[in-house]
Amino acid sequence: MATAIEKLYLRSDIPVIRPGDTIEVVQKIKEGGKDRLSRFEGIVIAKKHGRGISATFTVRKVVDGLGVERIFPLHSPTISQVNVLQHSKVRRAKLYHIRERAAREVRRKMKKIWKEIPVSEPESVVMQSTETTSEEKF
Repeated sequence: MATAIEKLYLRSDIPVIRPGDTIEVVQKIKEGGKDRLSRFEGIVIAKKHGRGISATFTVRKVVDGLGVERIFPLHSPTISQVNVLQHSKVRRAKLYHIRERAAREVRRKMKKIWKEIPVSEPESVVMQSTETTSEEKF
């Protein structure tokens, strides 16, 4: 019974998020009578509580030398968009150890995974003659 109710609230538009990924989270915030969008970009350091309605992920970024971490519910209706900017291969499920490390060390440890973009077939190019007649020269 509880799982049938949970399925109603699960979101299917969220991409696959793994620890080590650099992501951007766009969140809707209501202030007074206005709605605005807040962007938070950083590295996913943890993903908790599985795939259910209570699943969360923690994102960390460094601003002016201070580390800022935010915990987002994965299936929250206030999250309007999640963009994966870069995938990285890490060897831990929880990256709490990067709190004590410098940003340069963290980037060095993470192996970046580049997705190959498929190259489309080049369109056939029509060659035009470059010969000029004697009338066109002057």
